[in-house]
Amino acid sequence: MVYETPSFENLAFDVAEGIARLALNRPDAANVFNPAICRDLFDAAIACDERDDIRAVILTGEGSMFSAGGDLKYFSAQGEKLGAALKEITGLLHAAISRMAHMDAPVVGAINGMAAGAGFSLAAACDFAIAGQSTRFTLAYTAAGLSPDGSSTWYLPRMIGLRRARELMLTNRMLSADEACEMGVIDRVVPDDDLYDAALEQAKIFAAGPTKAYGATKRLLQETWDAGLETQMDRETRSIAALTRTADAVEGIDGFVNKRKPDFKGR
Repeated sequence: MVYETPSFENLAFDVAEGIARLALNRPDAANVFNPAICRDLFDAAIACDERDDIRAVILTGEGSMFSAGGDLKYFSAQGEKLGAALKEITGLLHAAISRMAHMDAPVVGAINGMAAGAGFSLAAACDFAIAGQSTRFTLAYTAAGLSPDGSSTWYLPRMIGLRRARELMLTNRMLSADEACEMGVIDRVVPDDDLYDAALEQAKIFAAGPTKAYGATKRLLQETWDAGLETQMDRETRSIAALTRTADAVEGIDGFVNKRKPDFKGR
């Protein structure tokens, strides 16, 4: 049965040549997160996971910003119901991030303009992240009297170390794209005008690659932090053995042996 992708009101979604483009689409509101956009992001993540024709994902923001984080105007309007509203928003956002982390297709972030709060968190959760030269990053949570969400307290200490993560979360210091890259928050910085083309080029490389192997590698890396050496090596053994039953592994090995470029199909 072919998976039927739902329609989205707050997310631009299209698929071409094996690449899904997901763009947060509230540009007039700096792409901030409310329940509706988080629901769209969750549904889009499921679609990317379910559709066999999607072998790479580009995640970006429409307009001048990737995302300025949570919708503080929406938060303010909730009154005593704010706690429940935040449980809904974070539940959907976290489910979307979890699905993207565990699906086979690599997620390439094209981080434009500003990534603040949950926007910073979402950028850090991408498998491969590229930022424009003028892009800025700030966690911003404690400046609003809140604590971080969006997986940042899991990813950032592992990516840049506990001390640096704590400093960014407590001070809300603004990072330039170059500084974020030097720290290891993102992978590459390019001129602003080249951002989407650079993300598309990387996504095309992933879309032509061994999708099942990418997914297995992503999951191994997710598991490594809670495992001892022998446990993790056993997981590696089971994973690489399981991949030998995929068509891409057969093709990849044959390509190496016969000194030709493998033609991976994502199966």
